[in-house]
Amino acid sequence: MPSPGDLLARPPRIKVLEALGSIADGRIREVEPNMAVVTSSTGERQYLVYVDPEERVAYSDDNGTKYRGYVGYPIIALLMLKGYLPFDKRIADALAGIPWKRLNERFKRYAIVERIVKREAARRGVKPSEIDSYVKAVMNRLSELRLRYVEPPRSPRS
Repeated sequence: MPSPGDLLARPPRIKVLEALGSIADGRIREVEPNMAVVTSSTGERQYLVYVDPEERVAYSDDNGTKYRGYVGYPIIALLMLKGYLPFDKRIADALAGIPWKRLNERFKRYAIVERIVKREAARRGVKPSEIDSYVKAVMNRLSELRLRYVEPPRSPRS
């Protein structure tokens, strides 16, 4: 569990793809500048997300960020929408409708889920090599941002 000021770790690669899928599915709603509510792939949960790339800080109450200390997919998605991380609409569209939670729970290994997702994206016209190049670019940019964890912002989930 990160403490305020802790450097957030790089996420598992699959989280970049999960972020794209959340954007393609329209599950992100900005509620204030730098703040959004992201709905999970099942629709059962909502995550409060805050990013300030200028100050290099971020918060999200998703499990990856809050309990494992890495930049979770809701943060990645908001950074993409705000233009701080690369966004590829073609790849995002190929990831629309992916049942992320169901796949993660069923296979319990991100590498397996990534292979399944890449196979589906290939059926939709996006090559695995394109996805790999894109993920690498996003991960490199995330490393450059060096985001630190902050206390949750005070904002209603409106």
